[in-house]
Amino acid sequence: MNGYIVIFGLPPKKKNVELSKFCQKFYGQDTNSHGGKYRYHRHGLLDNIQYRKLSRGVILIYNDDLESIFEFLKKYKAYVHAREVKLTKEDEAIMKK
Repeated sequence: MNGYIVIFGLPPKKKNVELSKFCQKFYGQDTNSHGGKYRYHRHGLLDNIQYRKLSRGVILIYNDDLESIFEFLKKYKAYVHAREVKLTKEDEAIMKK
């Protein structure tokens, strides 16, 4: 099965607050409050997409999800490179689709 490898990065000199917000909205974030008494997950874009994270700024996705990833990254003025690739059985097992 084919998919896409997406390589992205944010522009240099972004503030840490902006980088943190990006990661939270893109990947999601596990959070707790009141000294760990309450735990919850803040949902991100990738919570609804089957993907495999290969490295910082490098993910594998299925063809169907490419447009939504591009739209999200465009909002943050990220640079993006994408290529179609053949997914291995291991990739497909991790991505569970």
